[in-house]
Amino acid sequence: MRLYPTKIPSIADEVIDSLVKTNDIAVHDAKEASLDVEAVLKEYVRLDREVTDKAKDILEERKLSYGQFGKIKRAIADERGFVMGEEGVNWMANQILEAFMQSQHIDEVFGDDDQLALTRKKIKDILLRNMQVDEELDEEVRNRIKNLQEGTAAWEVEYAKAMEQIKRKHGINE
Repeated sequence: MRLYPTKIPSIADEVIDSLVKTNDIAVHDAKEASLDVEAVLKEYVRLDREVTDKAKDILEERKLSYGQFGKIKRAIADERGFVMGEEGVNWMANQILEAFMQSQHIDEVFGDDDQLALTRKKIKDILLRNMQVDEELDEEVRNRIKNLQEGTAAWEVEYAKAMEQIKRKHGINE
């Protein structure tokens, strides 16, 4: 699962539109409220990029194989209190709700604790649906390069090339 920066504005708009339509929130200015959501999502992407860059630096410094990347990234994320995957989606949903509570562009966040839990779930569902693209892209890339052995240098190079081509084909930019 991955949150692409180019998808952030449409995700933010979808969150606001969906929650307004279901009367979970009342907004004073929908565009500004959408920017509040974008700020949370951009911060998550920034933190993820920071952890990823640090993991790449460690791999290079220690001359480790790329197969160790996930393990190192997870260790760095844990060390910094950064959450990824499903926990990352929970974090983003919680931060969005917190932003709503403090935003001058949100007039009201409706509901008791049970209703807020449902609102949080709606936000998570929107995030998950939009982040699911990553698995679909990965599957398409792997099908394209299935003749190569995973983990080899050739596989890594061809995976990156194929991923870039497929992202371009689907209009997904980093």
